[in-house]
Formats: sequence, C-alpha cells, structure tokens
Amino acid sequence: MIIYLLIALGGAIGSVARHWLSEVVNARWDGPFPWGTFLVNITGCIAIGFLATLTGPGGRFATGEARYFFMTGVCGGYTTFSAFSLQTLVLIRTGDTMRAAGYVVGSVLICLLGTWLGFAAGSTLAASR
Repeated sequence: MIIYLLIALGGAIGSVARHWLSEVVNARWDGPFPWGTFLVNITGCIAIGFLATLTGPGGRFATGEARYFFMTGVCGGYTTFSAFSLQTLVLIRTGDTMRAAGYVVGSVLICLLGTWLGFAAGSTLAASR
C-alpha cells in the first residue's frame, strides 16, 4: 500500500512541476510552437535516465520505493514521454533496434490516430447539444 501512496505523492509533485514549467516557458516564448511541453519532455527524459541509473540494480539508491516514487510517480506525473524514451533506449541498448523503431513509429502514429479519433468523437458529441 505504501508504494501506491509514494506513486500518488510523486505524481502530484510531477504534475504540478509540469504545469508550472510549461506556464513559465510559454509566458516567455509565446507562439505557435509548444515550447513548454517540449522542454518538459526533454527535462523529463534527462531526469528518468538519471533516476533509472541511480535507483536500478547496482545503483547508488537501489530501493524499490525510491524507484517507484521518482520514476513512476514524479516522472510519470511530469511526462510519460520520459517512460517511452527510457523503454526505447532499453530496447536499443539490448540490440533490439527493430522493435525500438517499431515502438517509436507505432507509438507516434497510433497515438496520433487515437488523438484524432478522440477529438472527432468529442467534436461530434459537442455538436449534438
């Protein structure tokens, strides 16, 4: 049960940090490019790579609780792009480059399609009022 509480606490911290950083960046660099989200994704990827090393087997802080709190909670609340990037890197590092490429291409295309389908369904529902 403590793991779930740690994940929830970390997720709250990550979500608030994501919103704060996006707002700060977007206030400074207003325009059509989503700089806030872009920076959140980059910093989230750096953080999860760093934390995966510190909390993994043989890492300096190799505890399950710390790993769940930081990686699943904080990084997951901050950006799921970091988990996607770490999983892709693990596939590449283990020599499974074809699966990594399929994961990247498939994730981007299928998630974009899913977003479009959700947008279309929401637009249809909103128009029916």
